[in-house]
Amino acid sequence: MSNRKTKKLTPTQQKYQNFAKAREPKRPVFNNLLRAFLAGGTICTLGQGIQWVFITYFGFNEIDAGNPTVAVLIIISVLLTGFGVYDTLAQWCGAGTAVPVTGFANSIASAAIEHRSEGYVLGVAGKMFELAGCVIVYGVFAAFVVAIIKVTLNALGF
Repeated sequence: MSNRKTKKLTPTQQKYQNFAKAREPKRPVFNNLLRAFLAGGTICTLGQGIQWVFITYFGFNEIDAGNPTVAVLIIISVLLTGFGVYDTLAQWCGAGTAVPVTGFANSIASAAIEHRSEGYVLGVAGKMFELAGCVIVYGVFAAFVVAIIKVTLNALGF
């Protein structure tokens, strides 16, 4: 806690803050980092393997194989979420499962599963993008800004 925040606290509150901080469990940062790295790397390696299958057996080129590869990863993630496996995996792996597209698919599928008792329209469809909506909004906005910059740079001859 910074000194600026500590100054606003009463002496009793400061004493409690120090007491709580001394008893806070130490986080295994290195282990968490290693698990996240391994999980994210495994997901990316799986994606690379799926892309290789599309290139080798279905005649896609590297660029065209990207879309079906992402679709297969999303389907796998949604199925694992539906069977309750992805959440268990995510608890152990941490951010390694949240960052790739599989984490995004998991967040949408989890919200849909959780609210299915409220009906398909107000429950599943209405709540599905509640958690992931901000990712979609800012992703679309960022893509718009990048497109404007690209068009401007192309018009200027860069």
